[in-house]
Amino acid sequence: MDTLKEDLKKQIIEQLNLEDITPADISDDNLLFNEEGLNLDSIDALELIVLLEKYHGIQVTNPDEGKVAFRSINSMAEYIRKRKS
Repeated sequence: MDTLKEDLKKQIIEQLNLEDITPADISDDNLLFNEEGLNLDSIDALELIVLLEKYHGIQVTNPDEGKVAFRSINSMAEYIRKRKS
């Protein structure tokens, strides 16, 4: 199991105060800003930016990068790994 992805799921639940959702409820591939995923909105996107800085020391300054990074748990994990290497 990928610990980064599991950590991201837990961090998202905590940061966004997603009650009634567990890490197991979040698929690695589902789009986060889609009804089939977590159905997040623009306010949640700002919270994800805060999450990356708070937990991973990464600042997202380019909106286009953010759109790609926040597509799914997989894309967030890939973005973090690229920025930390």
